[in-house]
Amino acid sequence: MRHPETEVVTATIESATEIRPFHVEVPEEELDDLRRRIAATRWPERETVADESQGVQLATMQELVRYWGTEYDFRRFEARLNALPQFMTEIDGLDIHFIHVKSPHENALPLIITHGWPGSIVEMLNVIGPLSDPTAHGADAEDAFDVVVPSMPGYGFSGKPQDTGWGPVHIAAAWIALMRRLGYTRFVAQGGDWGAQITDVMGAKAPPELAGIHSNMPGTVPPEVVKTLGSGQAPSGLSADESRAWEQLNFLYTKGIGYATEMNLRPQTLYGLADSPVALAAWMLDHDARSYEDIARAFEGEPVGNLTRDEVLDNITLTWVTNTGVSSGRLYWENKLGFFDVKGASVPAAVSVFARELYQAPRSWAEQAYPNLIYFNEVDRGNHFAAWQEPELFATEIRAAFRSLR
Repeated sequence: MRHPETEVVTATIESATEIRPFHVEVPEEELDDLRRRIAATRWPERETVADESQGVQLATMQELVRYWGTEYDFRRFEARLNALPQFMTEIDGLDIHFIHVKSPHENALPLIITHGWPGSIVEMLNVIGPLSDPTAHGADAEDAFDVVVPSMPGYGFSGKPQDTGWGPVHIAAAWIALMRRLGYTRFVAQGGDWGAQITDVMGAKAPPELAGIHSNMPGTVPPEVVKTLGSGQAPSGLSADESRAWEQLNFLYTKGIGYATEMNLRPQTLYGLADSPVALAAWMLDHDARSYEDIARAFEGEPVGNLTRDEVLDNITLTWVTNTGVSSGRLYWENKLGFFDVKGASVPAAVSVFARELYQAPRSWAEQAYPNLIYFNEVDRGNHFAAWQEPELFATEIRAAFRSLR
């Protein structure tokens, strides 16, 4: 006997869990409109200081705009994305966009990598090849990964939440659901920036499929230290490494997170991010002092690592054409966790400390934060956008971090 009601329910479930191929195709009129807006930029006067202490400098922005409006080729970037296998799937009522590259090598370890703000999947494009096909990049087949790179809700081509509730904890649960939907019964997770928070939360949730996590911006700061940040008074008894970390974080909390404060409190106010490409570009460049220094050099013709002007503009243009300047910022409003606080991850954990990260996590704090710490390493270069700026070094770190879990 047929049961129409059951058939309807089954069909709904199947459509909700369907994985659909995705192809990027931005209408030419949108790019024409972008160029018109860039050409019509109204500039303020130059900053009244000789450094970046007042924000993104006029010379940097004018060179960015000149290149963006006259030489930058979005179709090159679009073709680059479309050369990768991209998909959409609905999780908790929201479309999630993701790249899924399976390794040509047997026994590859499934890996989900999460980007941050003001980043996107653009951050990870140059590590997909080295991680999924290591032999093509001078490494061993035994270190191969199946690589999954999702766009966070409100970012890139993923859906924009229409209701509240899509914070890091919800995203962590969605990523676990995504990896299960892809059929993976054992996987590892990696992240920096927001991706680090989300990955730490996944490690705290500790689903049976999650074999381990890796962070390049770990949450390690002890609660008693967190209470002193922004006060100007360091707690007593810190080691040299811990004192260095406290000073870096205290600077960040007092001088370096104006953007985060605005998005945490009033993200909807940032209408300029949807209306003005130059407002969006300046906002996205001004993440942290060290990253800004490196990005500014790209527009002076001296890129640091892989942070070229095209790479930087790929990320900004993706945000512009998807109109996700405001929707991506709402993640700060949704967040209820401390950026650098311990999240309680219990699964095997690995940490890589890049030279110009927001803070240099001390090994002593990492050992307390991750009771099952399987790897800790400090490297000599790379900033907050480690995968983006130093993809080969980043891939080397990921291979080493998870080698013991294979």
